[in-house]
Amino acid sequence: MKLAFSTLGVPGMPMTDVARLAAGNGYHGVELRAHPEEPVHPGIGADERARVAGEFRDAGVDILTVAGYVRVAAEGPDEPVRTGLRELLALAHDLGARYVRVFPGGGDQSPDEADATAARRLGAIAPHAADLGVRLLLETHDSHRTGADAARVLGPVGHGSVGAIWDVMHPWLGGEDPATSYAALSPHLGYVQVKDIASAEDTTPLPLGTGVLPLTECVELLSREGWDGWLCWEYEKRWYPAARELPELLAPGRDHLLRLLADAA
Repeated sequence: MKLAFSTLGVPGMPMTDVARLAAGNGYHGVELRAHPEEPVHPGIGADERARVAGEFRDAGVDILTVAGYVRVAAEGPDEPVRTGLRELLALAHDLGARYVRVFPGGGDQSPDEADATAARRLGAIAPHAADLGVRLLLETHDSHRTGADAARVLGPVGHGSVGAIWDVMHPWLGGEDPATSYAALSPHLGYVQVKDIASAEDTTPLPLGTGVLPLTECVELLSREGWDGWLCWEYEKRWYPAARELPELLAPGRDHLLRLLADAA
């Protein structure tokens, strides 16, 4: 498996420094948070996109994902959501990223309504994603926090350019064990977001292996099933300013994941 980290852990860091940080700590790729407060987002122009892509290429680091904030199950008309998806797909294509991350965001709708809305929008945009060579991934999050929740959307879409991100925290918070999450998501799985927290009540990010999330079980399961994708560390520093700085944790986090992989082999 290859290792990546999310720039959610280094908010506002220039892309040159992000590429250098990844290469210097043995990470193969980076998930770029695509928000207007960050250096990379859909509003940047062609020259900046080319510059960023070149910096990562020169560093030997993949841009794994453009992590967007479009909520595909949100109430309201379809076209603004579809426009947001097209903008994220174009950004990913220009940067050479293989994935775009989206959220469900179903809010207070009934599950049936939210599922149908998300499936309709993802299905409509899937051929465009395929044309660009980019895959849209629905993260286990908010209204669809478990693997079973996400699968209710992805099954009806039934398109290879639409899949899932397994964020290990949210299904666990939803009471779903890793084996059940994997079984639901495996037909659709793009990659896995790893993290650690103190408890269900305190989700402040912790160094990998020092909290309560079942990372060992998840890695053992993935290895046993022969899955050979990406593990991406999403350290939520942006939402927890008092948390430790990610750069000092990257090397120990890499070593922890490599130990889990070695033990599971």
